[in-house]
Amino acid sequence: MGLVVLGGTLYAPTNYDAMAYRLPRVLHWLADGRWHWIHTDFGRLNNRACGVEWLTAPLMCLTRSDRLLFLINIVSLLLLPGLVFSVFTRLGVRARVAWHWMWLVPTGYCYLLQAGGIANDLFGAVFPLAAVDFALRARRSQKVSEVWFSILAVALVTGSKLSDLPLVLPWLVAVLPSVKMLRHKLIPTFAVCLVALLASLLPVMIMNTKYSGDWTGINVEHADALQGTSLLRVPNNAVLMTIENLVPPVFPFASAWNKAMEQVEPATWRAKMEPLCEPQSAHWELVEMQMEEVAGLGFGVSVLLLISLAASLFAKGPAPPEAKRRSEALFSWAIILSTFLGLLVFSTKTGASGPVRHATPYYALLIPALLMSGSQVGLVRARGWRWAAMGNFALAGLVVVLSPARPLWPALTVLRALGADHSEHRLARRAWTVYSVYRERPDAFEPVRRLLPAAANPVGFITSDDPESALWRPYGSRRILHICCADSPEQTRQRGIEYVVASVDELTHNQKVTVEAWLKANDAEVIQRLSLRLRAARGPSDWLVVKLH
Repeated sequence: MGLVVLGGTLYAPTNYDAMAYRLPRVLHWLADGRWHWIHTDFGRLNNRACGVEWLTAPLMCLTRSDRLLFLINIVSLLLLPGLVFSVFTRLGVRARVAWHWMWLVPTGYCYLLQAGGIANDLFGAVFPLAAVDFALRARRSQKVSEVWFSILAVALVTGSKLSDLPLVLPWLVAVLPSVKMLRHKLIPTFAVCLVALLASLLPVMIMNTKYSGDWTGINVEHADALQGTSLLRVPNNAVLMTIENLVPPVFPFASAWNKAMEQVEPATWRAKMEPLCEPQSAHWELVEMQMEEVAGLGFGVSVLLLISLAASLFAKGPAPPEAKRRSEALFSWAIILSTFLGLLVFSTKTGASGPVRHATPYYALLIPALLMSGSQVGLVRARGWRWAAMGNFALAGLVVVLSPARPLWPALTVLRALGADHSEHRLARRAWTVYSVYRERPDAFEPVRRLLPAAANPVGFITSDDPESALWRPYGSRRILHICCADSPEQTRQRGIEYVVASVDELTHNQKVTVEAWLKANDAEVIQRLSLRLRAARGPSDWLVVKLH
């Protein structure tokens, strides 16, 4: 935890998705003084669930900074051990076993690497556990207040991410025995449900339906890999989740692996998956190092779970009482199996790369399936298993120290001294690229801002999935307005826009016009053309700073 807090304190946020649409949407709302559908061609600014943004907005409004936003995930990580212990023991895991795993589960790389930053998968992982925990508590205590807390928690599950929506299913199973208590408190229950609806995905669903014609809002993203349902995605995601969870924290053979997959993966299967998935997902690609954008439970926790599975299958332990085995166990398995069913639904829907990260909120409700056997009590007492657990903690610490987003070692200094910035060795050059791009990303548009006059406010922006928040810096000093492909020059000028920052890729590939044609149509001149490297996995991209006459 100390290493995670240190990383979050030392480094500005670098999470690409957050900088591309989660922070910018908050900045747009604050600039207008209200939540609204933003005028843009970049659909993610509008159609995504905005649970974490409701916490982000007041922090950014009061501080005019993003440096404290990592505290949201720090608090989420601190809540995990207690929730894991409570849910595991209520699902039938022995207290001694649950005590060990309440510390092991949070060492999953998807939790640790996000805790020092501003990704939102860890944030969303807390609420399914809380919803099920309060439902199980209510079943024992018969307190209606705990049912209400459970309703509020499940509303926040849906409000966190659309991909978490299937997790409502295990909550329904858990809360069903307690629903009868609500009939005696109808008016308070109605008030709680009203608050829950406002905190849920419902407001975004209404906006998506109004502006895109679909409650998911996926139509505005124009991404085939994210649309539709296909059972073919299930085995593909199963393969990805297996290899991505078992890959070592540092994997220098990633390039060789990716080339080998071109031969190993059947050509017919690849042809079927490419229209349904993003390239990295369709091609079973891996990366050289665990990063918050792609990390799942990770190698350490996954190996310990495999050991626990082997112990459950081949070792014997004390059996639970007959009544507990028949009633409580069935109820617990119903919750776990409904979580697994929810994961299957999730797998049919997503073709995005890194499904192992998107599945972060599901893991903690699935792990008890491997720990309910009585043999786990003897396993956690075994010296070999404890040494393995200590090795997991060491690996987790290594992952945090090496994290490109928040390295706790002098990465660029060491790599420069080794000549990595000019090295012909692929791995050395790759390491330099990754660490340097992450270091520069929080202020990626600083060269652009230097070219803009102080009086340039607002500034037009033509973009698609770029770290826009860096263009707003310092926050509160300038307004950014998106220019859509359907906007006429007159509409752009009527909005007070005199200077425009434009992505050449967005103009030529998405809006399908030449730079010269766009400049002529808008009576504009280029002040400067720049090359910026915004992603480590891609080469530099061209940008224009333009003045409208």
